[in-house]
Amino acid sequence: MAKQFTRADRVAQQIQRDLATVIRAELDHPQASLITITDVEVTRDYSHANVFYTFLGTEEQGKDIASLIERAKGFLRSQLARGISLYKMPELHFEYDHSVEHGMTLSRLIDQATSLPKAPEDDGDDEPTGKPLNG
Repeated sequence: MAKQFTRADRVAQQIQRDLATVIRAELDHPQASLITITDVEVTRDYSHANVFYTFLGTEEQGKDIASLIERAKGFLRSQLARGISLYKMPELHFEYDHSVEHGMTLSRLIDQATSLPKAPEDDGDDEPTGKPLNG
């Protein structure tokens, strides 16, 4: 059976697509094109939207981008209102998405673990004696 999408899900997807476009095209910052909108969650009454984003850059640049996004919230919301027909455009709340960093860390740890030398394998000659291990 096909997954049922609610109207809030469809609105969230549209906001995600439109925000990504507006941020790349309209924000006057040299690194705005490095911002990726990873997810948008819209409340049931469409009054708030949590926008999760990532940024490829240093931590200092990330702080600069976070303040840029906070300052541009009103502009981004007004640009969204031009393309989406809703009774009330949701208030945008931007949150940095750490899941990409966590995924890269886990991937690096897995790569390190697989590159370690393997433990010697038992040759199978040791037959169980049936004696307890304690004595």
